[in-house]
This record gives sequence, structure tokens and C-alpha cells, in this order.
Amino acid sequence: MYVVVMGCGRVGSSLATALSRIGHEVAVIDRDPSAFLRLGPDFPGHTVVGMGFDRAVLVRAGIERAQAFAAVSSGDNSNIISARVARETFDVERVVARIYDAKRAAVYERLGIPTIATVPWTTDRFMLALQQDDQISKWRDPSGTVVVTELSLHEDWVGRRITELESATSSRVSFIIRFGTGILPDRRTVFQSQDQVYIAAVAGTVAEAVALAGSPPPSDD
Repeated sequence: MYVVVMGCGRVGSSLATALSRIGHEVAVIDRDPSAFLRLGPDFPGHTVVGMGFDRAVLVRAGIERAQAFAAVSSGDNSNIISARVARETFDVERVVARIYDAKRAAVYERLGIPTIATVPWTTDRFMLALQQDDQISKWRDPSGTVVVTELSLHEDWVGRRITELESATSSRVSFIIRFGTGILPDRRTVFQSQDQVYIAAVAGTVAEAVALAGSPPPSDD
């Protein structure tokens, strides 16, 4: 997808880099040029300086070809306006807004704009909403920091060691259901066809881990 992210704070930069790592093309808008430093020197996407609700700025960011838009600045009003412009003016299919005020959030949910509050797993929630995936977590610890979820592995992972998946996804393989029986893997365990794989990961990395596991393993080059 081509995704436009408005706001390059902690959440916006995390979302933009996560989307880029799993192959999406990303443009980031922020009125403060120094905010783009959070993206790091290797960020492959586009950066645009300006107000995210300004139509000309949105056009410079490529909104006319975007399949998704996330408004994650620190201001409810800016996020609301930019989300509505993306949806109503540019017909962006997938629009998500970060809203602090619960009453406002309820209003915009009714208008068909999903809203997400400031919770520890914000990045995961945005990733899932933008990709229109269902909630994937099977369990969270009470603080919302650690998540256990099931992965759907790409067939090319079969025959690979679990350590390769853990390295690629920054997660830990908690257990595997194999032929109806649960097993606790060790570093020598190799994935087999039809394995049901469950990982533990830090909130904010789960949706990316799911996407990476569903893609072929990284090249050995």
C-alpha cells in the first residue's frame, strides 16, 4: 500500500518505520522538520513539511494515490480535520485517527472513521486498522506490554529453525501445536508443515511480526 502518516511523534514515527519494514510505501507529514529525525537515517519513505489538514500539503504527500491515511498528531482537532479531508475530499479507503477525547472519538466512529486512543499498543492497533485485519492478540499481560499471538507462516518457513523467525520478527516462539499436541520448542526446533505457531512479542511490534511471518524468510545473502 501507499500510506500517508500525519504526525511524526513517537507513535507516528513508529508506525511509519514499521509499515516501511514490511514493504509499504510511506509518506510522513509534520510541521516541524526536526521531527523527521525520529525516523532514522535509513527511512526509505517520503517526508513533507506542513500542516496535515492543508490540501496542498496532502497532495505533495501523495494523498491522491494513497490507499491509507493515519492522523496521529498530538492535536485532536488537527487529526479530525485531516482525517475528514482524506476521507471526504480524496476518497482514501482506509482512514484512522488518533483521538484523545472519548466523546469526540465516538462521534467519528459513527462517521466511519476508526479512532484509537493513547494505549500501549497504539502502533499495533493502527497497523491492524490500516490493513483492515482483525484483532490478532490471544493474550496480553495486564500492563499491555507483552502479547501472545498465533502466526500464519508462509510456506517457505517450513524447514527453517525457529531462531531464524525469532530474529526476523524480534519475537519469541512460545509454543507450537503439531499434530494436535503442544510442544515447547528449543533452538534446534525446525518448523514443519501445518504447525500452529504462537509467539510472544512486545506491544507495538506484533502486527509487523505477523506480516513478516506471512512473507518468505529474508534472503541469506
